Amino acid sequence: MFKSVASESTEGHESREMSRKRGAGDEKDEDEEAILEIPLAESLPISTVVSTVPATTDQFMFTEDVKRLLVGLVVGDTLMILRLATKAWKRVVDAFIDEGVRSGEFIVHDGEDIGFMGAWKLKERRKLAKRVIFLLNITKVGEYACMFAANLVVLGIPEGVERIGKNAFGNCHSLTTVYFPTTLIEIGYTSFARCFSLDNVDYLHTNLQELDGLQY
Repeated sequence: MFKSVASESTEGHESREMSRKRGAGDEKDEDEEAILEIPLAESLPISTVVSTVPATTDQFMFTEDVKRLLVGLVVGDTLMILRLATKAWKRVVDAFIDEGVRSGEFIVHDGEDIGFMGAWKLKERRKLAKRVIFLLNITKVGEYACMFAANLVVLGIPEGVERIGKNAFGNCHSLTTVYFPTTLIEIGYTSFARCFSLDNVDYLHTNLQELDGLQY
């Protein structure tokens, strides 16, 4: 009798243990299915990606000081993307850009022409500029956009830009390196006039059809 009860108890325990494991397995399968159903961020519009970012993600990944340091190292078009990432990034990036613009260290360019007179009025302020931030989705660099930026050394023109306007970077005497996008079709007349330090230019990967502007 004792043996029978013990056996029944053992069998009951084993049965409960198997049920528990099966339940755990079912939960695991459900979790795996849920993970598989999450769409890739690349397949979603930016508004959807932004809205699905957990509120705590930014808080434990980066402190404010680390973000300020990183923002100081990334390229201009990436800065504009970071403004969309989370509210926490936007606070840091906006403050970083605003301070750079206020001090004259940054030129924020929207793709519009400013003309010679516009450039002349900004001549002294342009001499303070060390970096150009291009707004998202522009297709050209405007005429005279960054003329007289005598302390600009390295320039990265983002993908999507097809044309560089006349005298866009004229008189940028310290400019040594320019990174052109693959989308570039035209470098306008005297776009890089009097850029005497320019010695690192690679445009073989572009779709250039007109090359008037590299007469420096």
